[in-house]
Amino acid sequence: MSNDETFAAAYREHYWAVSRYVARRLDGRTGEVEEVVAEVFTVAWRRRADLPAAPLPWLYGVARNCLANAVRGYGRRRRLLDRLGNDDTAHGRHVVASPGSDRPGAWVHEALARLSPADQEVLRLTAWEELGVDEVAVVLRCGSRAAAMRLHRARRRLRAEIDRLRPPAAGALPEEHRHG
Repeated sequence: MSNDETFAAAYREHYWAVSRYVARRLDGRTGEVEEVVAEVFTVAWRRRADLPAAPLPWLYGVARNCLANAVRGYGRRRRLLDRLGNDDTAHGRHVVASPGSDRPGAWVHEALARLSPADQEVLRLTAWEELGVDEVAVVLRCGSRAAAMRLHRARRRLRAEIDRLRPPAAGALPEEHRHG
């Protein structure tokens, strides 16, 4: 199969997976998602000779880099708008808490949000993208052992945050009395 055919097959097979990956990280901001996904496949086209036999983890790695570039660009635009006095509050728009914020399990999402971006990413790759450790290693551009260790540590930190946020069960001992 030629490089062009390999790219076309990867595009057809993985476009929606890459789109979902990007959308989850940009909270579904449609225009921005489309821009980032287009950039991912532009890079993949330019580097089509480098596409591995199993391209999805490689495409996720490219998407991570494109997302980082996009987020930096959004930050620069936001700062420029703030300097120009065009922030949302200047136009009477305010961000308010969602009425669904008290939904069951919201504390799990809050615990995830308290983790570092690196911890969030390794957990999302395994939970949302359903990647195994070897595939996570490709995305993160590290060895399988390093990916496994990152995942283990991220899970441990998430558990600690969940324990910190979860309401204690009725009759549970305070933290200082649990460890003797």
